[in-house]
Amino acid sequence: MADIDRTDLKILRALADDGRLSWRDLAQRIGLSLTPTLRRVRRLEEEQYIQGYFARLDEERLSGAMSVFVSVTLEKQTGDYLARFEENIVQAPQVMSCFQMTGDADYMLRVVVKDLAAYQAFLTTTLTQIPGVAGIKSAFALKSVLKRAAPPI
Repeated sequence: MADIDRTDLKILRALADDGRLSWRDLAQRIGLSLTPTLRRVRRLEEEQYIQGYFARLDEERLSGAMSVFVSVTLEKQTGDYLARFEENIVQAPQVMSCFQMTGDADYMLRVVVKDLAAYQAFLTTTLTQIPGVAGIKSAFALKSVLKRAAPPI
């Protein structure tokens, strides 16, 4: 972050808080005129500090209230097995995030489904059908305490 300054950080915080800010409102909020503000935003986009804009959708109303954290172990941790798993898992719309892990599990998934029956269907028709999956452990979230829109900046 050596190439961004306090004004850039103000821009990032403002857009993380409200990605629909008009350019004028953003400029006013950070204390610059419109042209330098737009120049800075474009640079932050080009340098990938800003990777896109999106609407935060209501998961519960659209997909279901159940979040399941799933630990997956593979038969082998070779490049072929890892690549095959990743190619398959990105195709599953129920998987909201997937992380390759150290420790006991090879991957940790966050899966969102409507109910237990939908999770069982995901397990039997998707996850267990991926070649090389050796073990699956599921943990069900009781409630969401915090969901951040942006990392600490």
